[in-house]
Amino acid sequence: MNAINLEQKLEVFSKHWSPKVVSSYNENEIMVVKVQGEFNWHSHPDSDDFFFVVKGKMRIEMRDDKKMLPTVYLSEGELYVVPKGVEHRPVADEEAHLMLIEPKGMPNTGDEKTAAIKEKI
Repeated sequence: MNAINLEQKLEVFSKHWSPKVVSSYNENEIMVVKVQGEFNWHSHPDSDDFFFVVKGKMRIEMRDDKKMLPTVYLSEGELYVVPKGVEHRPVADEEAHLMLIEPKGMPNTGDEKTAAIKEKI
């Protein structure tokens, strides 16, 4: 039983938008990911989407029925939970490092066809 250092885990890989599972609890996966640029628009119909910024800055653009909703801006140490069913797109103008929490087996795009493969590190 050792503590997990998120910064050390983030040093192990360089690929953007490729979540890495670092732990789990109560049927949830805890992941780290490096992001830069725009991710695709997506939603999670059955689950909220948790974002915590470990390093850098990002924004989460959201829309409902193609109408834009207020954008949420996050800096280091801040988190935001996108409510289930809300279509959103994470964006980072410069590289940012995040911690994500999702139910085990939940595709990161809400759709297995477009989801990134999660690997445990």
